[in-house]
Amino acid sequence: MCRFYATLLLYYCTYTAAFTPIITSRPTPFTTLRMASTTDKPTKTIQEEPVIDMEKESNTFKSAIAKKSDLSKEQKGMDEGIFNFNKKLIDTVYDIICFIYPVTGTKRDFARFFVLETVARVPYFAYLSVMHLRETFGERELGDKMRTHYAEADNELHHLLIMEALGGNDSIIDRTLAQTMAFGYYWYVVIIYAWNEPAAYHLSELIEDHAYDTYNGFLTNHGEMLKKMPVPAIAQKYYVEDNPFLFDLFCTVKDLDDDGDFSARRPKLESLYDVFVNIRDDEREHWKTLCNLVQYGDMQGVENKAVKGTQPLPSSS
Repeated sequence: MCRFYATLLLYYCTYTAAFTPIITSRPTPFTTLRMASTTDKPTKTIQEEPVIDMEKESNTFKSAIAKKSDLSKEQKGMDEGIFNFNKKLIDTVYDIICFIYPVTGTKRDFARFFVLETVARVPYFAYLSVMHLRETFGERELGDKMRTHYAEADNELHHLLIMEALGGNDSIIDRTLAQTMAFGYYWYVVIIYAWNEPAAYHLSELIEDHAYDTYNGFLTNHGEMLKKMPVPAIAQKYYVEDNPFLFDLFCTVKDLDDDGDFSARRPKLESLYDVFVNIRDDEREHWKTLCNLVQYGDMQGVENKAVKGTQPLPSSS
């Protein structure tokens, strides 16, 4: 038994001797502080980091984006043959719709707008379909245009929902006509966009120009009637209550305020008149974006006030 305790005591002494240096040499916060105060080595001076003015940096960034149109970009016209064909096609379809749905200041006007909005939103689906396919096969750098075209489609959808809320889709004949035209036009734009993007964008540029003129004329001729009508719930939700992210996203050609920042268009709705003012202005925003895409291949080709409609190039003979 004595031999057992002697062995245990020897083991304990050996174990303590082996680990004591490690335990006693471990620095504590107090020993670290004491070592730092008694060392002969010079203390390293900590240099203060420069303070970044975030507001200044933000304004500089915004100004850089806003002046994107100042870069040297070559304005492109549309081949005269393609231009004339597109204009003839869109003008013919528009004239047919005007013949079937003359503006009379009655509820039937909302059916006309329902048909126009059903067809007008189709090209954005076609653009996205082709770009999704290209992306699938490895093409990148399409994100900005895809997001913008989605926001444009969402905006046109809400125009359509407003017309439906006003009774524009009550007739099965109106619905059938609008959906048949939209189905055929979708596949036509898919083919054109896959072959020639500017030509496809030019089609929509012409449609949006007609849409702006249509709504502007409607406001001019029937404004007093519209001011007496309430705001549809879907319009209040989209323009006032919903998150404005998608609404801001499709407005790619904006004015600058006094500070050089992008201005924000925040709609005011007090009557149905205000709703149609905003729909009209939305169509102009689409038109500006499409003009830049046709002429510069860039959604922000030139600034707001410099945007002009596409012109045909004289044919070389």
